[in-house]
Amino acid sequence: MAAGISRAWGWFRGNRWVQTALSPPTYLSLAFLTLGGFVAGVIFWGGFNTALEITNTEKFCTSCHEMEANVFEELKGTVHFTNRSGVRATCPDCHVPHEWTNKIARKMQASKEVWGHIFGSIDTREKFLALRKHLAEREWERMKANDSLECRNCHSSESMDLAKQNPRAASAHEQFLFTGQRTCIDCHKGIAHRLPDMSGVPGWQ
Repeated sequence: MAAGISRAWGWFRGNRWVQTALSPPTYLSLAFLTLGGFVAGVIFWGGFNTALEITNTEKFCTSCHEMEANVFEELKGTVHFTNRSGVRATCPDCHVPHEWTNKIARKMQASKEVWGHIFGSIDTREKFLALRKHLAEREWERMKANDSLECRNCHSSESMDLAKQNPRAASAHEQFLFTGQRTCIDCHKGIAHRLPDMSGVPGWQ
């Protein structure tokens, strides 16, 4: 083991490319290197942010048939897609936080979805329906944990006019939402997509 590490270290120290990369510059000034590093950083950041925004669009989300043929088709029949105000919620509006730090964390979580797409976890309607409850529960749990942050980006408690709501909704919001006993996703699980089979779920009628 020690001999192997010693040989690897010897190769590393003797490699011409490594020596060149680690040697101090002979002809380049500190100002040039600083400016070059700054320009490279701007290019990297611009490219990273562009890629981030491209993956944060409805077009990207529905580019795979799993999403387009299943949940996106369901969304088209809801008030979040077509309504009298003309304001439409897209996939990222409901599934990706707006704040940059939370957005990055969500994108890292979403890498599992890319893995699932590559290996065909839900590439047929039958597979999707078989996993639907599991997928929905995982998303509900995520939204409950962040206090329905994505919902609140558009629907704030401060702007709610209870007088314009039906009595049952107004009472529920006043009793549970405003007091913090429940969050949006507790009562609005089927607001944008069809519910899975909820039989056996505690408290669900």
